[in-house]
Amino acid sequence: MNITKALADSNRVRILLALRDGELCVCQIVEFCALAPSTVSKHLSILQQAGLLESRKTERWVYYRLPGKESPLVARRAIAWVVESLQDNPRIVEDIQRLKRILKAEPAQLCKRQGQK
Repeated sequence: MNITKALADSNRVRILLALRDGELCVCQIVEFCALAPSTVSKHLSILQQAGLLESRKTERWVYYRLPGKESPLVARRAIAWVVESLQDNPRIVEDIQRLKRILKAEPAQLCKRQGQK
């Protein structure tokens, strides 16, 4: 049930798809979603509780990534289904270009601009 709840929101699905090529810092995800940090944090929490995300903290930075091969099969299958189903979606294609622009900026600068520490 946690997986279906997590996938019921388009912003959470977009976050999952943004992470398919590697991990992102929270500030990059905030910039990508164009949502308040607290809203993004809630989305990330729901995805993580569903087993669809993993995180790591390095100093003051928190990075999120898709789960590895040791994660439950149901989570990996759900992610694979989302990726396969939406890879040609126009919004997702736009998101890919948006993410490329965001990745050119330093995370520290993004955090500073967003008013985070």
